[in-house]
Amino acid sequence: MKVKLLGTCGLIILISGCGEGDKAPIEEAPISSWEVIQTQIFETNCVVCHSDGTSFARQSDLILTKDASYNNLIDRAPQNAAAVADGLIRLETKGLESLYTSFLWEKINAPDQEHFYEDHPEYGELMPLGLPALTNGELEYIRKWIIAGAPETGVVADESLLENTTRFELPNNNFEALPKPESGVQLHLGPFEVQPKFERELFEFQVLGNTEDLFVNRIEITLRKGSHHFIFYDFEPGTSLPTANEIRDVRDENNRFIISTLEKMTKHVFVFGTQLRNTDYTYPEGVALRVSAGKGFDLNVHYANYSDEIVTGELYINLNTINKSEVKHLAQMLFLSEQDFALPPQQESSVTADYTFDEKRTIFMLTSHAHQHMKEFRISIIGGARDGELVYFTNDWEHPVLLEYDPPIVLNIGEGLRGDALYDNDTDNTLRFGLLSVEEMMIIFGSYYTD
Repeated sequence: MKVKLLGTCGLIILISGCGEGDKAPIEEAPISSWEVIQTQIFETNCVVCHSDGTSFARQSDLILTKDASYNNLIDRAPQNAAAVADGLIRLETKGLESLYTSFLWEKINAPDQEHFYEDHPEYGELMPLGLPALTNGELEYIRKWIIAGAPETGVVADESLLENTTRFELPNNNFEALPKPESGVQLHLGPFEVQPKFERELFEFQVLGNTEDLFVNRIEITLRKGSHHFIFYDFEPGTSLPTANEIRDVRDENNRFIISTLEKMTKHVFVFGTQLRNTDYTYPEGVALRVSAGKGFDLNVHYANYSDEIVTGELYINLNTINKSEVKHLAQMLFLSEQDFALPPQQESSVTADYTFDEKRTIFMLTSHAHQHMKEFRISIIGGARDGELVYFTNDWEHPVLLEYDPPIVLNIGEGLRGDALYDNDTDNTLRFGLLSVEEMMIIFGSYYTD
């Protein structure tokens, strides 16, 4: 919180007037987070279009001038019929989950624009129209405010966030190889073909070729269009490793599972994954993933081709490294999976799973994984002073959010996480855990370190 002190005679409010002794100045009341958004973000970027009488205001039925903006946003239905049909509100005050139910966030969240235009073209254009996207600092300030419940009064976000004036730039829509890292290793899988009306999931074990331990603090991934997910795995100690640089399919051309591939899957240890075409993730300062000398990873990619044409799959991954002397904490991988569930046909149902830890864990990243029948996925803390606190929410099974926590979530011995997923099984069959997107999964992925 920034507190301003009025410092001259014409500006200081004195108890008995200017020049009558050394009176202590009265502190100016801190500016509320909402007022910062209104004066420093909306009035700079939005009011030019969303003012009374403009064609844009009439079309959207949204005025964002100071006298009207808050009431026009909070718990109001958007003018966009598709957004209403999807259950969106202009801006809700439910905290974290409001990021994913609020039309305002959909319309300004520039880093999510690939998803916005591909999955919701009927939502119109990202805002502000005709101007550069909001800065990353402005977006983070608004995000913090929404997570805090979007209050009209009070300070719930740090104004220093606005000092970040960088802006998101959409990667080239054409698939291109990642530039090789200055320090680290690059892996490449493909190209390979995915037949029409077919889901192809495959693995390829690749050896990094490192002769000494590496300390990875940044992971970059880019995939050709059509991917459902990419994950890379380690193996449990003592596992007989697959032949390097050889594709192993999960199913054959007749859609039958290949047993030898499934057997290796039972020995996997999750390292990192994404469901986005372009991912650039940096670990917190001083935190890195240790990759031992001579290590190899099992690269797993899943493509779903619903078209009548053959599509091509391909990916690059950069493991950027830092010097061991810079590492204070070693990153550990969180993989929590619930596989014992049954979703009855033609109804909504939920699955809840609790996971408690026998060691203190400091969690700095969480994401989820499910398939096409998932409607909502929540993660909450169980135990301790923050018992029941919602720390993760997504309603998008194809592009689940990857949430980073600063400060991180600290869970003591006996505390843990609860996963709670809501599904809509609109089929005539009971759905259970399975590998295909028409089946279901309930997985919590994340990263943490221990003291």
